[in-house]
Amino acid sequence: MISFVPEVATQSVQVVCGSEPGFWCDHMLQWTGSKTLAQLSGALIGVPLAVIAIVLGALVLNRILRRGVATGLRKLHQGGVGEHLGAVRRLAPEALRETTETSLRAEQRIEALTGVLRSVVSVAIFLVAGLLVLGRVGVNLAPLLAGAGVLGVALGFGSQTLVKDFLSGIFILVEDQYGVGDIIDLDAETSGVVEAVSLRITKLRSVDGTVWHVPNGDIRRAGNRSQRWSRSLLDVEVSYDTDISHAKDVIKAVADETWRSDSAVVEEPEVWGVEALGASGVVIRLVVKTTPSEQYRVSRLLRERIKQAFDEEGIEIPFPQQTVWHRMPQAPAADGTPQAPPERA
Repeated sequence: MISFVPEVATQSVQVVCGSEPGFWCDHMLQWTGSKTLAQLSGALIGVPLAVIAIVLGALVLNRILRRGVATGLRKLHQGGVGEHLGAVRRLAPEALRETTETSLRAEQRIEALTGVLRSVVSVAIFLVAGLLVLGRVGVNLAPLLAGAGVLGVALGFGSQTLVKDFLSGIFILVEDQYGVGDIIDLDAETSGVVEAVSLRITKLRSVDGTVWHVPNGDIRRAGNRSQRWSRSLLDVEVSYDTDISHAKDVIKAVADETWRSDSAVVEEPEVWGVEALGASGVVIRLVVKTTPSEQYRVSRLLRERIKQAFDEEGIEIPFPQQTVWHRMPQAPAADGTPQAPPERA
């Protein structure tokens, strides 16, 4: 086959178009043999088309991966784990199964994680695309990458606390340690209802209305008092001369009536018995399982009803008592006989 296109040596192509010649520069030089046309076609057609292809590819890949992140997290929440636990959940009491509130909490956690992972994916994709574009337009990437590495190390050392907070926030969300609406205890002094959980801080409101902003990296332990279910723990004190069996029966009757009338009580209450022998009376422990965050209201209701029942049954709730010995100075007897002991007041 006769070809009218002049053959150009590979060495000449590299001299005109560079060590890695582009499609347009290479073929234009092969077709025309003109160095000027080859370089112009490479600069005006090859580079813009390559940049456009890189940008379009980054946009498409970013869209696919962002959608894949959201789909994957939702399948992880609703798929295999939920399927394996389905039988266990069906055997659990109805009040302890996942409710709309729990689903909303899961949705919030999924949305937070989705936003974080999407941002990470987008930054990685467009960073790589930006470097490819700079390489296409002729920028030497070696000094740029070296400078970026030094800057990254400096920022890493300077923002260790911030990175620590973000990583702790991710683990809090992934492990579902607590969520909005939970009652948590972070240490001996900071506790309350969670109002917001972000990657950097946890915001909770204490019972006196104070809003605490706690960096996630500073949280060493977190006690959740309202995850899945809660427990109302009541120590009821009666006087020492009270019939313990009768007192236990009265407490159990009051607790059972509350169980039947209040949907927040999810299981039959249990009277564990004598918990302690105090200075003023006998302590009887009552345990009631409730729906999340309802233990405090149920405890107040039970205390009120137990007080009314004790009044009706004549059971005394003791008050602090103290025995006082009052010694009066007495003159010695004439015959040396010992004096009578002092009277107890």
